[in-house]
Amino acid sequence: MTQDVAHILVVDDDDRIRDLLKRYLTREGYRVTSAPDAAGARKMMDAMEFDLAVLDIMMPGEDGLSLLKSMREGRNRETPVMLLTAKGEASSRIEGLKHGADDYLAKPFEPEELSLRCAAILRRSHK
Repeated sequence: MTQDVAHILVVDDDDRIRDLLKRYLTREGYRVTSAPDAAGARKMMDAMEFDLAVLDIMMPGEDGLSLLKSMREGRNRETPVMLLTAKGEASSRIEGLKHGADDYLAKPFEPEELSLRCAAILRRSHK
């Protein structure tokens, strides 16, 4: 892998959103790997390095906040995280940020906004 292509992990239980993000972010020049749930994401993170993780919060089984919390306590603690969720109210955003998220985007969202937010996080984290 070349150093200048950011590798993004997308974790969402909704196939349509996962596919949309993978297609859009790939078209924007990113390398994208996706997982349908937290367990799949853990396997990916054990096998590969990521420059950014985009996590859905509400997933069956382990939710995105729990995955984020374990990332912040483990070897992926430095990986920037954007939370993507249908829970857009302020209390949910605050909870996500308290758990260590770098950004938060509520569904429905514009793919272009997500891409721009990803670029901003990557800019800040790769000085």
